[in-house]
Amino acid sequence: MARIAGVNIPAGKPLQIALRYIYGIGPAFASEICSRIGVEPQKRVNQLTEAEVLRIREDIDKNYKVEGDLRRDVSMNIKRLMDLGCYRGLRHRKGLPVHGQRTHTNARTRKGPAKAIAGKKIAARK
Repeated sequence: MARIAGVNIPAGKPLQIALRYIYGIGPAFASEICSRIGVEPQKRVNQLTEAEVLRIREDIDKNYKVEGDLRRDVSMNIKRLMDLGCYRGLRHRKGLPVHGQRTHTNARTRKGPAKAIAGKKIAARK
């Protein structure tokens, strides 16, 4: 099991898939890394040499913001919006969807489980 950017990437998976276990690296960046360092994307992680793993590690450290640094930047951006008091910041603060989704129905992921409102059914019948 190779350790890159503080993450143990799975040994049995192809390199292009295994690199996605690192926060901040998706399909496009994974294929870009493979082509830049000259490693076949379908090569399994357990077949990589130590030199290849080292090249991958150095490339990621040099060219990408991943894991802790990226998480910190994202949270600081959200905190900045909340401190400004702009619309997006208020939505973050209230725990509601930020990008214009409807909330009358749905949005349960952001709002949490539904809470019953006393007397709502009776009032709706009248």
